[in-house]
Amino acid sequence: MRPLRKQMQIVFQDPMESLNPRHTVGMILEEPFVIHKLGSPAERQKWVKELLEKVGLPEDAIDRYPHEFSGGQRQRIGIARAIAVKPKLLICDESVSALDVSVQAQILNLLLDLQRELNLAIIFISHDLSVVRHVSDNVAVMKAGRVVEYGSSDEVYHTPKHDYTKTLLSAIPITHPKYRKSRR
Repeated sequence: MRPLRKQMQIVFQDPMESLNPRHTVGMILEEPFVIHKLGSPAERQKWVKELLEKVGLPEDAIDRYPHEFSGGQRQRIGIARAIAVKPKLLICDESVSALDVSVQAQILNLLLDLQRELNLAIIFISHDLSVVRHVSDNVAVMKAGRVVEYGSSDEVYHTPKHDYTKTLLSAIPITHPKYRKSRR
């Protein structure tokens, strides 16, 4: 399974729970290389620095611990760890739900940039349909563990077929007063 695991990585909802509090960021980011027996110690250190740069964290983060970072910075560390071994598929499981809206936007933009740069496929799991719409080309709506609707983002959001999808979409808050009245 190890070769397959290398191709699929996950970014969890709560980075504080998924990052070892006893390890420095450098140790956390080097671990995937060690597990998959990639590179020499010097190469791994170089790659760790490159990962930090790629996710927008300073090089001095290497010697710090997860609790010394904000939630958004910890999520960046989790993303860096997930992309370390150059996976083909990244699974983001509620990866922005615990973050402030402004930090959510930064992390979403980072994920979209990485998707383009690294040619990643991303499965983005979320209950926040406005976030899903922002990041998704295709959407699968699930109810009770079953897919009830699947289609392009535009199809699902503009012409939903399933009653459950319609209910979910009607629950998205509309903040602009001009558009509130037009909701069916």
